[in-house]
Amino acid sequence: MIPRELEQTVNDHLAFQPAVALLGPRQVGKTTLAQAIAKTRLGAVFFDLEKPDDRAAFGSASRIFEQYRSQLVVLDEVQAMPRLFEELRPEIDSYRQPGRFLLLGSASGQLLRQARESLAGRLSSLSLYPITLAEYLQAKVGSSTSHGLWPLITSQFWLSGGFPRSALAQTPAQGLLWRQQFIQSFVLNDLQQFGVNVPHEAMLRLWSMLAHLHGQVLNASQIGLALGGVSYHTVNRYIDILCDAFMVRRLMPYGANLGKRLVKSPKLYIRDSGLLHALLKIADLRALSGHPVAGFSWEGFVIEQALAAVEQVDPLATTYFYRTTVGAEMDLFIEASNGRRLAFEIKLSTQPRLSKGFWSAHQDLKPQQTFVVAATNQGYPMHDDIQVIPPWLVASKVKQFFT
Repeated sequence: MIPRELEQTVNDHLAFQPAVALLGPRQVGKTTLAQAIAKTRLGAVFFDLEKPDDRAAFGSASRIFEQYRSQLVVLDEVQAMPRLFEELRPEIDSYRQPGRFLLLGSASGQLLRQARESLAGRLSSLSLYPITLAEYLQAKVGSSTSHGLWPLITSQFWLSGGFPRSALAQTPAQGLLWRQQFIQSFVLNDLQQFGVNVPHEAMLRLWSMLAHLHGQVLNASQIGLALGGVSYHTVNRYIDILCDAFMVRRLMPYGANLGKRLVKSPKLYIRDSGLLHALLKIADLRALSGHPVAGFSWEGFVIEQALAAVEQVDPLATTYFYRTTVGAEMDLFIEASNGRRLAFEIKLSTQPRLSKGFWSAHQDLKPQQTFVVAATNQGYPMHDDIQVIPPWLVASKVKQFFT
């Protein structure tokens, strides 16, 4: 098991909240992390609500809750029994102690809506991302004295992505096979378990199409035409499903009134770079380096590393991209909950050059700090508040900025 940085955050929230929801895609390590947390708590109990026997035990949920009032109760795949949220509320109100429930879920949208309605003020919600580059490097090479190995390991990790079974596969071919099987299983089985009734062939075609459009501004009508005349409403509904299941990220444009004509449509990213490459049938680094999507893939990969770090230090921060109709652009713009601003420009280059559009965006947004993330071996200053950094420094720089 690769140690997950979010473990301490989960424990911190359990120290003051009665319930914590840990959300993330299937096979990302939620259960493993929850089991590690449970081992540190005397008498913790674990229920998998996709198992018939465990579901049956909750035919009388109040009895279960009362029996384990002094222990941590871990409820895995809570989306399988949404009625539990309504039963948790009176139980928490009658015995309001921190650290009572750890809820694990694989679909965010409907689950969060139900939780917020039923458990307002009683629940913290956290997201577990696939393994991050920082976690992977720490497990593989450890100390900062091993920087000579980091560029190669970073490239390999970028190719395979952060799902544990893929990242830790013995060969790239094994990792690719696992990801291809995961995609098929997700569409054929998991979506139905989430209560989603969508033709699996249509979803596979859409997912593949989104991979080819990764990192680009969404045009739902154009995608609908390519899918055989599907309406843009249907396309957006399908994309919502993939976003709720943590497969796709919809990055919204910055919309503040700056007196500029702004792009108003979101960008879409396949959240895990390994899944992106599997959808595009990219098997190795040579194929990736020559593929037209390589630059966009690198951009999405870095964005996920940054946002995983933001989730740990400031879950209330808001994230955007910035683009005007005349070419000013910033790949990632983050507003902290205290109002401070952080910007990222992302380049798949060892010697990044900044365009006129970047400087215009930088002047418009006025961030306190800007990082240019490039395929370099070490960082260096470019301007007063602009610094070039390699991707393995993204997480630490984000945390330094927010603390």
